[in-house]
Amino acid sequence: MPATCVIGLQWGDEAKGKLVDLLAPQHDIVVRYQGGANAGHTVVCGDKVYKLHHIPSGILHPQVTNVIAPGVVMEPTMLLKELDGLQARGINPLDNLMISERTHLVMPWHIAEDRISNRQIVNGESIGSTLRGIGPCYKDKVGRTHALRLADIMSPNLRERIVEICEFKRKWLSALAESDDLDLLVPNTIYETACGWAERLRPLTKNTTDFLLDQLDVGKQLLMEGAQGSLLDIDHGTFPFVTSSNASGVGVSSGSGVPGKWITKMIGVCKAYSTRVGGGPFPTELKDATGQKIRDIGREYGTTTGRPRRCGWFDAVAVRYTARLSGVDRLSLMMMDVLSHFDEIQVCVAYDIDGERVERFPCLADDLRRAKPIYEKLPGWNQDVTGVRRREDMPANALRYMDRVSEIVGVKIGVISVGPDREQTMFLP
Repeated sequence: MPATCVIGLQWGDEAKGKLVDLLAPQHDIVVRYQGGANAGHTVVCGDKVYKLHHIPSGILHPQVTNVIAPGVVMEPTMLLKELDGLQARGINPLDNLMISERTHLVMPWHIAEDRISNRQIVNGESIGSTLRGIGPCYKDKVGRTHALRLADIMSPNLRERIVEICEFKRKWLSALAESDDLDLLVPNTIYETACGWAERLRPLTKNTTDFLLDQLDVGKQLLMEGAQGSLLDIDHGTFPFVTSSNASGVGVSSGSGVPGKWITKMIGVCKAYSTRVGGGPFPTELKDATGQKIRDIGREYGTTTGRPRRCGWFDAVAVRYTARLSGVDRLSLMMMDVLSHFDEIQVCVAYDIDGERVERFPCLADDLRRAKPIYEKLPGWNQDVTGVRRREDMPANALRYMDRVSEIVGVKIGVISVGPDREQTMFLP
């Protein structure tokens, strides 16, 4: 299988990083192809916890090459902190990491714009930005005029480009709002900082598109690592409460440069329940003691932001939609251990929108906001499963739950997770 993809099927935080870490030794290259520092992938190895934002989750395996592809937007200072943090823990990412020269950079003016824009409210809710400049960077990428790529900070006309962009951004942003962040847009300071980035990142900067295509030509195995989740996809998610990139499977080729003909396996990752961070409609959200219980047991707080996640029952309508969208052929059902503490578990099988039963995921956020979940109730198992290592040893009601989820979503379950550690994962035939 030349290329396998790991795609989140919900609103992110599905434990994709754990799965990528587990699958990485079976592959030659791990590719991160979209998103930015707003991603937070956690890998647990024994008593060690690694939290990654830019760097692919295969970095703990020295024999595996890790690639940051053109579809990623990179905040260089944060990336360098990640690199330094890994080196301090005995891992040398400089040996097995490369970054595309086409990767766009999150600059100080993007962060300033993000903070100013986040004050805007849509239907009484914030879009939910992480304030890391991701959206404004993607906006400049599409706009082209004021975008900088990694290759650009190594070019001789860098100072002139930064002066030009700073002048425009200061005028434009000051017209939008007064902000102390504008005081940071000092061209000379930014230029000196960018030169420092260039010096440190030059050895890692490569033409990753040609590299990946060359590797595929000689039979190497690629593992594509998605960030965020499909319901946050800019084109297919719960717009406008989405991220700024294609977080579903449709973004793999555009973000990496790998043609679709090489992608032969799509693994869709979802929790056994649902979570969401920030604003936006969430039909199965539980704003009660049950929702808080899921949050506490699942330690549902953002890797990147630390914000408490909104929690609710599994939304099979949404996951069926995203699984079809990404062409998923195997489900990875994570966090099954969290549901081991309930007498009864519910699965959303349809919505009631204005008195009509709806089984397809709606386009408009306003329609989804009015959606009332139609639940199917299943018995819980109230039995600790964190030590289970074979599917057949799972409690009968847990098996019943998994089979029902698989049936409604229409995809066979290929992975079950019963805890955060590498060992607490079962791969099914």
